[in-house]
Amino acid sequence: MNLPDIIQKGGPAMWPLLFLSILALSTILERLWFWARMLLKEGEVSTRILETAARNWDLASKIARENRKHPIGELLYAPLRLSEPDPDVFHLALEAAADEQLATMRRGDKILEATIAIAPLLGLLGTVLGLIYSLGDLRIGDLGTASTADVPIGIGQALYSTAAGLIVAIFSLIFYRLFQAFWSNQVRVFRKAASELELIYRQRWMEIQEQSYAFDVNDVNLETSDPFDS
Repeated sequence: MNLPDIIQKGGPAMWPLLFLSILALSTILERLWFWARMLLKEGEVSTRILETAARNWDLASKIARENRKHPIGELLYAPLRLSEPDPDVFHLALEAAADEQLATMRRGDKILEATIAIAPLLGLLGTVLGLIYSLGDLRIGDLGTASTADVPIGIGQALYSTAAGLIVAIFSLIFYRLFQAFWSNQVRVFRKAASELELIYRQRWMEIQEQSYAFDVNDVNLETSDPFDS
């Protein structure tokens, strides 16, 4: 039995189910490609930027800018591009970038959610319509006669749409849960990388403040010193 035969036996509800299945499949393939590209390079990009930031802050900004196409590179570049920001501003830049990137990672979720909810209902609708068609002209007096011989066949065909709807919904649900697991893990990865970068910057900020305070003290001492003491 080929696909056209299944669609024909399933009734009119099979056409929207076919549309939903194509939409869900295209979304799944696009998301698989996105996550595969991201997960393969994420550790390398993150480690390179953070290790460089600990040694050379300006060079770290350059490396992050070169990796902006990667979500974690864009995340770390958001505060690195600022010029000596206050630690609170640095933290806000990280939060804003993380929210934006995490929202991008959930693209396609609404399509899968809609498919999971609608596909079984469409399948059930097709079955109900098939049953109405099979039993609509049946009379009580016809039970057990030759006129009811095709009724079981009609009922069996009506169940095709229910099976198709469940298959589409289950298939979409499997990948929806997989992408949710990827996203949840990404939240932890982003939080860890952002915390490490913020810690490095706060240490650097304290060193800058100490140096600035030392220069101010030296300037005050020079201004208050008596030139005739010597």
